[in-house]
Amino acid sequence: MLEELATGQVTLATVWLLGVSMGLTACTVTCLPFMGTWALGRASGQREAFLHTGVFLAGRVTTYTVLAALAGAVGFGLAQALGGTWGNAVIGGASILAGLWLLAKPSLKSCNAAVPPAPTFQTVRFQRKADTLPPLFLGAALSLTPCTPLASLLALAANAGSAIEGASFGLAFGLGAAMTPILVLVPLAGRLGRELRAGRAWLSRWLLWSAAAVLIVLGIRRVLLAF
Repeated sequence: MLEELATGQVTLATVWLLGVSMGLTACTVTCLPFMGTWALGRASGQREAFLHTGVFLAGRVTTYTVLAALAGAVGFGLAQALGGTWGNAVIGGASILAGLWLLAKPSLKSCNAAVPPAPTFQTVRFQRKADTLPPLFLGAALSLTPCTPLASLLALAANAGSAIEGASFGLAFGLGAAMTPILVLVPLAGRLGRELRAGRAWLSRWLLWSAAAVLIVLGIRRVLLAF
């Protein structure tokens, strides 16, 4: 692919297709355990699930654009650095943050009007705007997952030798990667959470605590991989 870039044969459409190939495969496998667990634990409604999925993908697109711009400016050094273990530490930190966020700011809304929510959750408003931060951080962090498509993107950007051209490659790649089944799977996970706790007030806390525990464990595992 680098040879094609040198001859001007690699276009933004080619880079976009590279992103699509990742979005339909590796992105789903890597990201769904994090975002699916987040939506399940919150028992997200359709509006919130799509909002958080969109914010998550926006974090990925932005990070790919910034990384490719940096690669275009500094060369192949960035691609080599991403091959290290610090990316896992960032992903782990974002996952642990999301788990702790679920515990600290639960957003549960009773599905049964006859059963009032527990006092712990009464002061928490549904769909708080600040609750988009964990999906944003997860999207940005998971963009650092070392993989062949990302390495190819950074190599292309580095070979371009321009931050602007690198950013255009990153943006095209990110928009392609946003074409992913998690656009459907994450809302389904949120709906499953709502169905599970419908009429079962006692299950709300267990579902939230379990999802938080899974995110924290996933985060700790990533952090351990960094050492």
